[in-house]
Amino acid sequence: MQPKIMTTLATYDRQQFTGDLIAGMTVAMVALPLSLAIAIASGAGPEKGLVTAIVGGLLISLLGGSRVQIGGPTGAFIVVVFGVIAEHGYDGLVLATFMAGIIMLVAGYLRAGNLVAYVPEPVINGFTIGIAIIIASSQIKDLFGLSIAQVPAEFVAKIEALFAARDTVNVAGLGIGLSTMLLIVALRRLAPKMPGLIVAVGVTSALVALATMPVDTIFSRFGPLPNALPVPTLPDISFARITDLLPSAIVIAFLASIESLLSAMVADRMIGGHHRPNAEVLAQGFANIGSALFGGLPATGAIARTATNVRAGGKTPVAGIVHALTILLVMMLAAPVAGYLAMPALAGLLILTAWNMSEPHKWRGYMQARASDQVLLVLTLVLTVFADLTVAIGVGVSIGLALRLRRRNAGMEKDWTPPDR
Repeated sequence: MQPKIMTTLATYDRQQFTGDLIAGMTVAMVALPLSLAIAIASGAGPEKGLVTAIVGGLLISLLGGSRVQIGGPTGAFIVVVFGVIAEHGYDGLVLATFMAGIIMLVAGYLRAGNLVAYVPEPVINGFTIGIAIIIASSQIKDLFGLSIAQVPAEFVAKIEALFAARDTVNVAGLGIGLSTMLLIVALRRLAPKMPGLIVAVGVTSALVALATMPVDTIFSRFGPLPNALPVPTLPDISFARITDLLPSAIVIAFLASIESLLSAMVADRMIGGHHRPNAEVLAQGFANIGSALFGGLPATGAIARTATNVRAGGKTPVAGIVHALTILLVMMLAAPVAGYLAMPALAGLLILTAWNMSEPHKWRGYMQARASDQVLLVLTLVLTVFADLTVAIGVGVSIGLALRLRRRNAGMEKDWTPPDR
């Protein structure tokens, strides 16, 4: 369970540091707008996303079991975080994140990291697509600049409220959002090594400021961003609050472990390496405790940012450390500039993120899978969108394990191997 950084530093040299430095700064420019957008979509202040990327990202790279994992806030948590904040307030989320960190520490020490790989693949795919649908629907208000006092959390009620406000579309805001999405896609194809996310969001936000468009920005909605990390403090802990928040903490711990280990598996295929799953779960535990102490959001390994790190030349956990320190430097020196980022631009960014999360290139493969796997995927998806993520995971895993047992007893599946992701 030794952190990967201890292994890599034994043969570390100047050439590796140069590659890690460039990669870390590059991925920071990708993580910066994403961290702000994810925090806002979660119902938190934008600064919470920066805190999570800095503290959580630093600890995940320092203590994790992957060479190239990049940690921070991720889109998968938007649904969970939004629900916890709505029901228990932001202080409730902080305590739930703290408790999730402790749960992951216990799981890591009990070497439970290997078990996450056995969660049925259709369940993972189903709730990932479901989360993507919820994220995209949550950004329609800002993309279209709709005038709605309070958007309902429940999916059907949310769609009804958005449709009822269709006459309040802000044409300028919609133009900025769509332009941002087009720029991101174009830069991804024409200049894949360029940090296209920050460039696209920066260009369209600058247009809003220079043309004084009637479009919401981070500053106009949330006020100025802080230029320093808050003082770490323990959350308010009581037996009653622990009991109330335990289900949310378990979901956060489960989701963080799954996403981080899937991300590490993807990274392994990209670099031809092998991560240490139990060290990774331990790192997630420390990262979430650290993020909670600084008032941040749940942190986990981010697949897209990890892939960006690899493509930019990251070789060791030092790149992840550079990424976290770069975001801290931007927070200290350029917080007022970040306040000019336009809300429709961030909404467009998140809608594209949701699309990528759903992995549309794999949909054809899903339709060619076993009928039982297709039903399990759709069931998990529907429960995620229309019921609750906790229910979706519980029902999906239970039915998935029952199906696997039935196939094994029938001689249809003699051995189980972790999915190739």
